[in-house]
Amino acid sequence: MTDTMQGGTPNPDSNISFAAFVISLAHTAAIHFGDVPDPATGTPGQVNIAAAQQMIDILALLEQKTRGNLSAEERQLLDQILYELRLRYLDVSGGGAAKPDEPRIIIP
Repeated sequence: MTDTMQGGTPNPDSNISFAAFVISLAHTAAIHFGDVPDPATGTPGQVNIAAAQQMIDILALLEQKTRGNLSAEERQLLDQILYELRLRYLDVSGGGAAKPDEPRIIIP
C-alpha cells in the first residue's frame, strides 16, 4: 500500500503527518547528539555534532518555508522542538552552561 492514491492525492489512511515528520527529524538529531542508545547494545551512541546541526538546520528551513501554513499545534510543536534542540546543541558543543545532572532531550 502506498502513501498516495493514483494521481498523487494523499491517502487519508496514511499514518504520515507533519508532526510525525518533525518528530522523526528531531529523533535523528537526538541520535546524533548521542542521546538515543543503540537498540542492540543499549550503549549511548556516538556524538556527531555536525550531523545534529544539519538536522537543526533542516528543521529551521522547514519552519521558514511553512510559515503561515501550519496549524497552531504544528507551529507550537516545531517551535518547541527547535528551541530544545538548539539548547541541546549549546550543551553538547560547550556553548551552554548546562549542569551535568540535567536530563538530556529524549524524543519519542
